[in-house]
Formats: sequence, C-alpha cells, structure tokens
Amino acid sequence: MGLAIEVDGLVRTFRFRKGKKNGKGKDKAPSRGGKAAAAKQVVALDEVSLTVDEGEVRGLLGPNGAGKTTLVKILSTVLLPTSGTARILDHDVTTSTEWVRSRIGVVFGGERGLYGRLSPRRNLEYWAALYRLGFRAGATRVEELLTQFGLREFADTPVDRLSRGMKQRVHLARGLLSRPALLFFDEPTIGMDPVATREFRRMFEELRANGTTILLTTHDMVEAQVLCDRVTLIDRGRVLGTESPRDIGRWINEHERVEARVEDARLLAVITDMPGVAGVEPMADGWVRISMSRSEAVSAVLQIIVTAGITALRVERPSLEDVYLELIGERGMAV
Repeated sequence: MGLAIEVDGLVRTFRFRKGKKNGKGKDKAPSRGGKAAAAKQVVALDEVSLTVDEGEVRGLLGPNGAGKTTLVKILSTVLLPTSGTARILDHDVTTSTEWVRSRIGVVFGGERGLYGRLSPRRNLEYWAALYRLGFRAGATRVEELLTQFGLREFADTPVDRLSRGMKQRVHLARGLLSRPALLFFDEPTIGMDPVATREFRRMFEELRANGTTILLTTHDMVEAQVLCDRVTLIDRGRVLGTESPRDIGRWINEHERVEARVEDARLLAVITDMPGVAGVEPMADGWVRISMSRSEAVSAVLQIIVTAGITALRVERPSLEDVYLELIGERGMAV
C-alpha cells in the first residue's frame, strides 16, 4: 500500500486590508490621494506535514480557525498553497489538478454544496455530468445511489423541502458518484438524528471495507474514536501530533489524574504541596481529583495514599476529549 495523501511543509497565508468602518459597518474605501489601509497577513497553515496511507481512515480534529478546512480545500484542489507541496495518490494537487479531481469525492455537512431548488435526482445528474461520467453511465450511477441511500421516494422533491438527514444522504450520494479512491468528509453528521447517524456509520464501515481512503474532519470525539484508524490534532495552523484514538491518551500521561476518597485535610495539604501535583479538586461524596503536571508524580501520589490506608481510589486514563481539551484548551469547544 502506498500513500494516499502526502503533505510536506504546507503553508497558506491570507492577506486582507482592514480599513475604517462606515456607518453600515462596512470597510470604507480609501479616499483619493489618501493612504491605503495596511494589509494584515493571517497564517492559516504553518509548515504542515502529514501522510495518510491508502485505505486508512484519518480523523482531523481542531477548533474553528485551526486550519482544517484550509487543508481540505488545498487537498481537494479548491485552494492553492502559498508554499510547500501536497500530493494525492502521488500526483501534485497544483500540477495534476484534473487527475486529482477525478479520483476524489467531497462530502460536506450542513447545508453546503447542494442546489436547493433542484431535486436529489437533478443534483446528482448535474454532478455526474461534471465528473464526465457520460449520459448512460451517469444515469445508471444516479439510480444506484438513489436506491442505496433510500432517496427514491424523495428523488424528485426539491432539496430545500427535505429534512437535514435526507439532505445529508444526498451529500453522501454526490460524494460517491465517481467511485472515488479518496473521500473527504467535512462534519458529515451535522444535523442528523441518531437513527440517520447510525446508518451513516454503517455505510462508512462499508466504504472502509472497500478500501476507500477517508479524511474525516469532526468535532465529535465519539465519532473520531469509533470511525478513525488514526487521529491528527491541528491547532493554529500547526499539527500537534498523530496517534490512534486508543493510544492518544499517552500524549498527556503527565496530566493523568488520580481520584480518591480523602477526607483528611492534613493529607490533602501534603498531596497538594507534592512536586508534580498541579491541583486538587473536590468531588462528590468526599472524593477528590488530583491532577498531575508530570507523569512521575502519579506513582508518588498513589504511594502516599495507599500508605495512609486509603483503598477507595482510581487512576483515570484520559479520553480523546480530554486530550483535545488539554492540548487545545477550552476555546476548542467553541465550535
């Protein structure tokens, strides 16, 4: 198996001018002969490098503004990089654009990417034409997808009149029109009810079984843990690291927590002053949560607790959500 995605030193910057606001809240144009507003540069991707194996399901996690969408846009040939390289199935996205586009599919979440006045059938026929599937092959493929995604009953209903869950099925069908080798999923379960989400995950597993490579952007920690082979955390345009969801907790082993029923105030004071203890937080029923700043502090805290004769204790292994919050911070949940 080769590499489906190969990104090396990818940089993307945006420049915009920030002028004075007029009464309507819009930027004023500079007056004739006046000085132009200074240009501000925003770095969306900062030396991003990563690889995704063929057949792998990779999760991409990060808060708003982290650079996830910018990265996906570059990989799907919608946006040019400022510098660095990005390759899809060993083809450069900037020099082999048409080849890359014929091998990928993009599935958006929410309301984006569909023509609301057109029916699911017409949407799919339009995209089949863009993919140059041919009239007969395109019509056959559209009918297959309408059946596969349970859309036949609503095939001729304007998309604007469909529920969010049904719209998302149209998104999925559109993304699979060309039988792509690589799929980009951008928040695919937004607006889905639990039944539709379960059905999506079933279809997702079918794609995995067929060897389709998938890059999934999501804020749903459970979704990432259930669906992904590996997860890449990205923040402020930089990759923080990549791991399997099961092993990702080791990134913050130094922040591992011990929970125990400690009612002796003097013992709590001793623990609070121990090297490597970041804090002691009261919990219900006399329990406390002891947070660490160094991994070696865990064994020292456990030893003093056990020596004191306390047996009601547990060591808490961080979940993917804990890692996300620890590395990115509370602002990462404002999505």
